[in-house]
Amino acid sequence: MTTSAAARGVGFRSDRGPVLIAVMLSTALVALDSTIIATAVPSVVRDLGGFAQFPWLFSIYLLTQAVTVPLYGKFADVLGRRPVMFFGIAAFLVGSVLCGAAWSMPVLIAARAVQGIGAGAIQPMSMTVIGDLYTVEERARVQGYVASVWGAASVVGPTLGGLFAEYLDWRWIFFINLPLGAIAALMLHRNFTERVERKPHKVDYLGAALLTIGCSLVILGLLEGGVAWAWGSLPSVAIFVAGAALLVTFVLVEKRAAEPVLPLWVFTRRVLVGGNLVAVVVGAVLMGLTSYLPTYAQGVLGAGALVAGFAVAALTVGWPISASLAGRIYLKIGFRDTALIGSVFIILGGVLVALLGAGSSLWAAAFAAFVLGVGLGLAASPTLVAIQSVVGWDRRGVVTATNLFSRSLGSAVGAAVFGAIANATLASRFASPPPGVGQLPASVDATSLVLGGHDDSPAAVFVRGALADATHYVFLGLLAVAVLSVGALLLMPRKTEQLEF
Repeated sequence: MTTSAAARGVGFRSDRGPVLIAVMLSTALVALDSTIIATAVPSVVRDLGGFAQFPWLFSIYLLTQAVTVPLYGKFADVLGRRPVMFFGIAAFLVGSVLCGAAWSMPVLIAARAVQGIGAGAIQPMSMTVIGDLYTVEERARVQGYVASVWGAASVVGPTLGGLFAEYLDWRWIFFINLPLGAIAALMLHRNFTERVERKPHKVDYLGAALLTIGCSLVILGLLEGGVAWAWGSLPSVAIFVAGAALLVTFVLVEKRAAEPVLPLWVFTRRVLVGGNLVAVVVGAVLMGLTSYLPTYAQGVLGAGALVAGFAVAALTVGWPISASLAGRIYLKIGFRDTALIGSVFIILGGVLVALLGAGSSLWAAAFAAFVLGVGLGLAASPTLVAIQSVVGWDRRGVVTATNLFSRSLGSAVGAAVFGAIANATLASRFASPPPGVGQLPASVDATSLVLGGHDDSPAAVFVRGALADATHYVFLGLLAVAVLSVGALLLMPRKTEQLEF
């Protein structure tokens, strides 16, 4: 048991194993529900209708998850990790029940929002609990285990969703969360204890409201821009202007708040700023790879959905391996230099992904994903451990939550940028098809001709080529983002020391 853990009564060393399993189960709930519904969309729409609304099933979940993360980080430092984690699991399971019982698409969307509120607590608390229970030497290895849960979910999730939708009922996608969540909560209740010094606190309700609404508007604009409305349209401009105004007001309020919900000092320390910018890059790279590599494998290479998932699964092999090794490396050369080695692998993986084309093999795609996974493990784990190690217990929740919020923001920005690149490329190609192709749909939905099938008609061949161009430009964008990781890391000091406040 670590000295700091003993002093707080966080838990005995013999209890860490069950707590880690509970944390991984809780993380699996969040990770699976990010992907499991994707392959069940046709069944959901057939039962509930609302085809035009189904993208909100994904957007609302990511939105409510992202904007609540900073709030939970503050509450964890005030109330302790345990109550926040239990609240998150409870909210997630309530949302799951509501999703399974939904009778219309709007109700299902609202229930997904409730799930996202729970997920916003589970994800940062999982990482914070690991920071509390494990030493600096152990954290990278343990966080590699948790990261592997996310990678496995990207493969298992769509497969389970398809199985439930085809052989049982799509509602079981959500009901399956109940026993998993109950087991995780029971294991935490029995094995995870902490003593929190109770002090009177003044909750910054105004700051919380401004942060939540402002971030919601900005992320909403990023997620739906170019999809639900044009980037330069009045709704898009109005949303970004309103979100920016609220966030500026939030900064002014936080300067005067006695106990700010998101202290501004997290944006003034080099180690924290650098680590959070790396998290933005990690979120964007993950979004680009997990969203478009399966599309490339299915639409360009003609692989099935399950095989395409295995290509992405190579990421889950590289990440935990490198994260485990990172713990040994950063003890010798430091957090920043270890992460810089990771950035080299991220850039190399980006180059390999950018070189993929219509004639590439699925093995080449999988190898590129593996190299990217190695880089992400060497970059993400040391930077997260670095920001956790420079603050005490009473600030660890805030800095961990800010880091994961940065990753969520990177995912939202990545979804917007990469989606805009892909849609613009496809729209341009579809606008002027060559003779003999025939009439194509006016929208990018024509890509359905080559997803999940082996159509060799002239139209399908043309669409496959257009999709190859679109994914190529997305992968070039992914490479550009990967290069930014070096600049973010150079902001971090080579040696980290305990911050003074």
